[in-house]
Amino acid sequence: MALSLRYLVLVVLPAMGGHGHRIYSVVVFVVLASLDNVAIGLVPPLYGSISDSFGVAESAVGLVTAITFLFSAVAAVAWAYTGDRHHRKPLLMVGTLVWVAGCAGTALSANYAAFFAAQIVAAVGLGAVASVGFSVVSDLISPRRRGLVMSFWGLSQGIGTLAGTLLGGLLGRSDWRAPFLVLTAVGLVATLAYFFTYDVRRGQSDAELAGVIAHGGEYDYRISREDVPRILRRRTNFWLVLQGLTAQVAFGSLVWLPVLFRERAADQGYSADTAIVVGSIFATMFQLGAGFSIIGGLVGDRLQRRDPGGRAMVAAVGILAAVPLYLVLFFVPIRIDVPDGAGAGAVVRAVLESVVTEPTVGLSLLIALVALALTSANSPNWFALIADVNPPEHRGTVYSLGNLTNGVGRAVGNGLAGVAFRALQAPLPPPLNYAVGLAAFQLFFVPTGLMYWRASRTSPADIAAVHELLEARAERSEPATPQPTR
Repeated sequence: MALSLRYLVLVVLPAMGGHGHRIYSVVVFVVLASLDNVAIGLVPPLYGSISDSFGVAESAVGLVTAITFLFSAVAAVAWAYTGDRHHRKPLLMVGTLVWVAGCAGTALSANYAAFFAAQIVAAVGLGAVASVGFSVVSDLISPRRRGLVMSFWGLSQGIGTLAGTLLGGLLGRSDWRAPFLVLTAVGLVATLAYFFTYDVRRGQSDAELAGVIAHGGEYDYRISREDVPRILRRRTNFWLVLQGLTAQVAFGSLVWLPVLFRERAADQGYSADTAIVVGSIFATMFQLGAGFSIIGGLVGDRLQRRDPGGRAMVAAVGILAAVPLYLVLFFVPIRIDVPDGAGAGAVVRAVLESVVTEPTVGLSLLIALVALALTSANSPNWFALIADVNPPEHRGTVYSLGNLTNGVGRAVGNGLAGVAFRALQAPLPPPLNYAVGLAAFQLFFVPTGLMYWRASRTSPADIAAVHELLEARAERSEPATPQPTR
């Protein structure tokens, strides 16, 4: 025990705040962002199992997912506003513990009402990790590399969603509660890890404030209620917030992707257990294109250095170019050849081998990768633009307002998709009803691309205004130069 304490004093404590401590902190932030999206991705692959367990329609479970998106987004506004006024680290820890409690409650729920309530609790906690976490990360990244680093931030969330889809399909194959118990344990470990992270100073990534912070000063401006109308009047904020409404209607419908491929497997005669695994694996593979968001972030950074409207233009082109690919993707016929009733590992191997051996699978995967790569340019450039056009004390709140609109759009997309699939089921039996419905929802990307084009026109002036504001505040915050004594 004495040796352990001595090691802590001599080795660990001097490193606090150093380069290694910052790297550790970034890793923890990324893991937390990933884990909260694992929680989001767990439920959709298990819609059928959960509905059977509670004796409700599958669309009723889908409705819970839609409502939790909305609750998470509303809670994020309150979390973010509090974070922009106060110390952010305790808020992140509390928020993480709240969603962990919601995961545990989900696993232990005895009926549909308890399941619904537990998911709402988890959603409230998830709102803190998203909004307050964004504010912290934006203070770690210089404007020159915001697109690149934000692509990792966004990618971690996408990986989390994919991991949730995969975890739900594999661990939840025989018991849908098991994935939630595993995530509860992992979340508790992540909370403990976060306790030791570096305390990021507000505004430390902005070049205009570097001198103040380097000399021990503080950026002590905080958001107030009077700032909210000013935030909403900033034109780029208007387009960045509004685009989420239509974008997330399309993205929200994509949570049904595992169901489309599950139904395709069932239509080809596979058992329910095997179909669930097949649906999860195909949906996971087809969303790997989101990993190309790193390229979108890099391109955005490069164009932004030449043209202050470059980031928004990259997002606009990517979104619009992806629409026709999505329309094709859902109708490409796929021949599924896996061992029915075999273990999850054997089914996974068979699906992966089919990418090479079955041309329809390989073609579908290629289309999906390109489509997701194009739309993924949206995420890092959206994150970076929010940081570019807002001062440090507004960034968490603006992100949360955008996240609120995203949540409304995603809830609408997820909820209406279920209604649309049921309405289409009479004239178009599964899986065709899912293919037609998903294709129709992707048309919501068209107004999204047009709004990013508008943001490319307004962002240069807004970015210049933030530079001027921070320079003026830095001058007022500079410590007075001591006069020589006589």
